[in-house]
Amino acid sequence: MKKLALIVTVAVLAATSAQAQQAPAVAAVSGEQPTTFVQVGRLLADPASGRVLRDKTLVIRGNQVIEIRDGFVGDGKVVDLRGAFVLPGLIDSHVHLTGQSSPTGRLDEVTESNATQAMVGARYARRTLNAGFTTVADLGASNEAIFALRDAVRRGDVPGPRIIASGSAVSVHGGHGDINGYREDVMHVLSPESVCSGVEDCMRAVRLQVRSGADIIKITATGGVLSNTAAGLAQQFSEDELAAIVASAHRMGRQVTAHAHGVDGINAFLKAGGDSIEHGTYLDDESMRLFKAHNAWLVPTLMAGDYVARVAARPDNYFTPAQTAKALEAGPKMLDMARRAHAGGVRIAFGTDTGVSAHGDNAQEFALLVRAGLTPLEAIQSATVGAAEHLKISNEAGRLAPGMPADLIAVSGDPLSDVTELERVRFVMKNGQVFRAD
Repeated sequence: MKKLALIVTVAVLAATSAQAQQAPAVAAVSGEQPTTFVQVGRLLADPASGRVLRDKTLVIRGNQVIEIRDGFVGDGKVVDLRGAFVLPGLIDSHVHLTGQSSPTGRLDEVTESNATQAMVGARYARRTLNAGFTTVADLGASNEAIFALRDAVRRGDVPGPRIIASGSAVSVHGGHGDINGYREDVMHVLSPESVCSGVEDCMRAVRLQVRSGADIIKITATGGVLSNTAAGLAQQFSEDELAAIVASAHRMGRQVTAHAHGVDGINAFLKAGGDSIEHGTYLDDESMRLFKAHNAWLVPTLMAGDYVARVAARPDNYFTPAQTAKALEAGPKMLDMARRAHAGGVRIAFGTDTGVSAHGDNAQEFALLVRAGLTPLEAIQSATVGAAEHLKISNEAGRLAPGMPADLIAVSGDPLSDVTELERVRFVMKNGQVFRAD
């Protein structure tokens, strides 16, 4: 593989080391705004346009892009990416940073503290950033662990992507998102406060999550593959409960996304005014009509379906019998679901459910999206401008333009011809700091 040419001054190179975390504070004290010139051979600055610019220089001051100049210019701190393809930092709309599926997963639930999970999350956050994802939505973790990690990244204490966090999912008692399969006294201790039954109780759960610090409300509208219960994949909240959850969240300025496999739960949630669906395995023509009528987004998480189906079929399968049955049922259906949704004009935002699959492998979702009928450009748009619109952060992420944060990545080849190039990210800058420069 052709190596990127990187001409980086000592000051920029230092940003790949631990000392890089201290740079913003030093600049703030001195009042300086360091300027970096990133010279780019091929630049997809605004994926919405699909236009590839050639021979440009991104002028970055502090953490922002302030100008895109023609030609290769600059003195002082220069990053030479003249042989590379540069695009905005990627966005994964569905991850779980504080853990990862493994044979010890059920034991980890009862042995790891919130503090331990936050530390594990710090490791996976750095791995995710190095893979080129400068923004993620974490949709399901203990409040204490994920909100601490989110805030630590925001302060610059921990290297990682910008995190939009839901904390604990709002779930029904005994359903997906609750604790299942342990002794009753253990489940009583571990069951999160966001589990609810009935309209009033579900309104309480939403408000409690907002008070605790949730940026977005995530609910489990249907059963789930990896919950250790034979409760199926169909709707679990009632229509009245779904309406109360969505209305309560919207009144408090939060959008609502729903884990949903079964078509009954998908359609009921969309009719209640929900903003997006995670997974969407059994969506039908009525679902697609509702997506478009309500301007909602689909996050297909194809990697999750592919991963659980492969694990469940292996001789060393570590899923429980209930998990295995659901994985073999739902996993193989997800690629065709995404193909039908895309053909039907449903808006798709990139999301992987990573934490089910391995952190750092997030970009493997691109090839699956292309197999589902998206063009490479459409797949890239789903992880940049599309995901930014879905998460309501279009002024913070998804494109490179004056006034936008300097979040950018580089690869050697052309991802518009071979989308798997995005699995081989060679350079990562977030907020003007270099975190990876191979």
